[in-house]
Amino acid sequence: MAKSAKETAAPPPPEDEKLGIGANLAYGLQHVLTMYGGIVAVPLILGQASGLSPGEIGLLVTASLFAGGLATMLQTLGLPFFGSRLPLVQGVSFSGVATMIAISGNGGMQSVLGAVMAASLIGLLITPIFSRITRFFPPLVTGIVITTIGLALMPVAARWAMGGNSAASDFGSPANIQLAAVTLVIVLLLSKLGNAAISRLSILLALIIGTGIAYFAGMADFSRVAEGQFFALPTIFHFGYPTFEIAAIVSMFIVIMVTLVETSADILAVGEIIETKVDSRRLGDGLRADMLSSLIAPVFGSFTQSAFAQNVGLVAVTGVKSRYVVATGGLFLVMLGLLPVMGRIVAAVPSAVLGGAGIVLFGTVAASGIRTLSKVDYNNNMNLVIVATSIGFGMIPIASPGFYEHFPAWFATIFHSGISSAALMAISLNLIFNHLTAGNSDQQSVFVAGTERTLRYQDIARLHDGDYFLNGKLYDAKGLEVPVIASEAH
Repeated sequence: MAKSAKETAAPPPPEDEKLGIGANLAYGLQHVLTMYGGIVAVPLILGQASGLSPGEIGLLVTASLFAGGLATMLQTLGLPFFGSRLPLVQGVSFSGVATMIAISGNGGMQSVLGAVMAASLIGLLITPIFSRITRFFPPLVTGIVITTIGLALMPVAARWAMGGNSAASDFGSPANIQLAAVTLVIVLLLSKLGNAAISRLSILLALIIGTGIAYFAGMADFSRVAEGQFFALPTIFHFGYPTFEIAAIVSMFIVIMVTLVETSADILAVGEIIETKVDSRRLGDGLRADMLSSLIAPVFGSFTQSAFAQNVGLVAVTGVKSRYVVATGGLFLVMLGLLPVMGRIVAAVPSAVLGGAGIVLFGTVAASGIRTLSKVDYNNNMNLVIVATSIGFGMIPIASPGFYEHFPAWFATIFHSGISSAALMAISLNLIFNHLTAGNSDQQSVFVAGTERTLRYQDIARLHDGDYFLNGKLYDAKGLEVPVIASEAH
């Protein structure tokens, strides 16, 4: 008997599976809860560093939720030439935090938004050729940058733990530091629990519990949460029209290049996890969605958008592969972005609580970079020196913020960010030592040679066939001992 057309039709790709409204709502909310702490962290960090009021920080938070929701739906549902149509959650990228703080210190929030828009436009224009230059951004480079991002944010966590406002009378008080320590302990305890859902939500739950403790201790003020609208459409260019400064754009474009690399890795990773094909066309569509979202986000008061790696991990853990689930999560984010009261609640979380969670959150970013660097080959090359020099160079403005204050403004804007400094050094040294190999010495640097057991080629060339070592002595093929001298006579 011939099979019907329905029986012979190929099954839909796993990402196109439709689970029903109930499952979409439940699993979509889980995606939002998993990434909520990460998506609100960036506007909190930047808002406090820029000296914005709690109300304005609240607007940054809701704008980031709204923009992340739109970006997620574009990435999952797609438009012609935009969107990978894979289960990827989009949100504000951590990669640009330190760079945007540096830009805001010189040109304010308007300069930050202008730099994000201009750099994202350039990123959108180069996506067709980006696949040809990804070889210049191997794990060696991305690992250095991600590690530096985490390290660059640690001073922020320390300031938060001390109270956030250095002008306040209680800045650095034992009470603030104790509250941060309690929050840190809560994160660790929740992470240790056997319940996978609680462990994954440890940061968010610790923020909630820590804030509750602070409230009862009289260290949290929610009196202004009720001020303002409960529901409101996002304000267009609330912080003023963007300004465009060349140095700021160059600095931000470095971040955009890193973002493109990270998003490429996430698209390929999620394709492998759900066992679906990711070709160059699909990768390009995903990167274009990333850049278009980043270009539009500043209109609402948000920043660069990228795929959230923790949600890629959630897809692997749960086995829920449907892109419609993640699109539902994007709808949740849009709805949260229409509730300014949510932003005001988040902005009222005590800085000390954020500091305790930030130690783990930012440390995790650095640890992710270290994990990437662990995959790099360090044998018989200069990669160790590249890592050491790039991270060291990136740490200069972090360890000594005034290091570049006497340099030209454009130079200081680019290199005042440890991330930009590390990225430029890593890219340059990778090109010099791993791509432009002409002139490279066959003798390893003393720094590299000291990290592993090595033999020089001329030493090996002096051995004869049949030579062997026994009990620390060298013998030839006839069994006669060959004298070994400590160093050559001079």
